[in-house]
Amino acid sequence: MHPETQPLPYWRLSGFYVFHFAILGVIIPYWGLLLKGRGFDAQSIGELMAILLLAKIIAPNIWGWLCDHVGHRIWLIRLGALCSLLVFIGLFQVHTFWLIAVVMLAYSFFWNANLPQFETLTFHYLRERAALYARIRVWGSVGFMLAVICLGWLIDLYGTEIVLWVVLGLFFCLWLSTLIVAEPPAVPHPPGTLALSQLLRRPVVWAFLAAIFLLQASHGPYYTFYTIYLEGYGYTKTLIGQLWALGILAEIALFWVAHHALGRWSVRLLLVVSFVLTALRWVMIALFPQSLTSLVLAQLLHAASFGLFHASAIHWVQHYFPGRLQGRGQALYSSVCFGAGGAVGSLVSGYVWDDLGGQLTFLLAIALPLLAAILIGTVMRAADMPACGTR
Repeated sequence: MHPETQPLPYWRLSGFYVFHFAILGVIIPYWGLLLKGRGFDAQSIGELMAILLLAKIIAPNIWGWLCDHVGHRIWLIRLGALCSLLVFIGLFQVHTFWLIAVVMLAYSFFWNANLPQFETLTFHYLRERAALYARIRVWGSVGFMLAVICLGWLIDLYGTEIVLWVVLGLFFCLWLSTLIVAEPPAVPHPPGTLALSQLLRRPVVWAFLAAIFLLQASHGPYYTFYTIYLEGYGYTKTLIGQLWALGILAEIALFWVAHHALGRWSVRLLLVVSFVLTALRWVMIALFPQSLTSLVLAQLLHAASFGLFHASAIHWVQHYFPGRLQGRGQALYSSVCFGAGGAVGSLVSGYVWDDLGGQLTFLLAIALPLLAAILIGTVMRAADMPACGTR
């Protein structure tokens, strides 16, 4: 059967994204509030969030190597989902900094290892239909948005400890979702594929990795302290949850039309645009936190700072890491961007938040996406980028 005529398990693939990103939709906006409710200060919250992201540096690469060499990708994904569920239960019993850190690191190791491999599995199903990826990934944004909205309301009613129960339920649903996805048909590896070590010696690859690291590091104050930041200006948790949801709605809209943008403009241009608009977003959050209109506009820019960036970057990774390197390519993207970049951003913002204040911390973050834009615009040439369209 021709790859494009093979049936696509659209809803089964989408279900994984719904629950994976619903968990993220609880942890990113509200985990800091949970830790604050347990008596931790800004520095400790930043350190614990960095530890949570630290697993993203190591786990995806170990899992990627296993999947690319052992095969049976879906079985390893199921194992990772089950282990993350079982380990997370420990957070109901621990309350000291180091015990919480150990459990967070352990469940994050299994949970964060899964997404890059499921991305690879999704592309194995899509094959020549890769432009449809955003139409599947968009359901992860829907899950994130629903989690953000519901949790803001639930925390106002029941307090921050409700976060643990909701995440536990979502981990159980995530594991169930992996049980209904089958291993896709084997894909023959293209001839002449370079070794990973050869790819990593290319300047264009290093420029890309440096740029995505800088972009995600700039999100450190946002992902770690945005809820606490707005709470300090008198916004209710329900309204804050709605602002988070608005950003995800913008992301969903972007994902729905991303294939048109990728078909018209180069990945290089789209990345530069996303980086510049990210810097503008931090300006608006830093300088106008008391203006709801400014905050709304800033949240709409989430379509660029995550949606446009991720849709473009994921196509770049698929182009540069073909065949048997796809699993490790996705893992490298996840570990450098969302792992190392996210961890450094959370850690540094935690250290400076109390001393500098929220506004100055967000202002300092502006430099990072602008540097990333310069790096992409100067080091990468049009010939270095995958051909996504006519430009």
